[in-house]
Amino acid sequence: MEMLLMGAVLAMFGLAVSCLAFGASTREEPAAAKEAVKAETVPARFFYDTPALAAAPHTRVPIEALLLQIENHVRLEHAAAECFVESPNSTLLHSRTISTLVN
Repeated sequence: MEMLLMGAVLAMFGLAVSCLAFGASTREEPAAAKEAVKAETVPARFFYDTPALAAAPHTRVPIEALLLQIENHVRLEHAAAECFVESPNSTLLHSRTISTLVN
């Protein structure tokens, strides 16, 4: 019975703390503080003063080069998995591979 009473008291205490935190977070700011913030802020003009950058020419990478990189990555990951299966330990599991692609 005492444990049930202690649980109820702790639940009420948690509810009171939650209510205080919610009330503090939803409280309105004073009008003077709102006007001071409005005076300090300047209307944002996104992409207004940014200099025009010359667009880089689109260099197309051959699909064969991309396929070779992917095949090399898959081969390295497969070798790492085989090494882990042969002798599993945490250092092999969390070590980085030598692949240039990030997985």
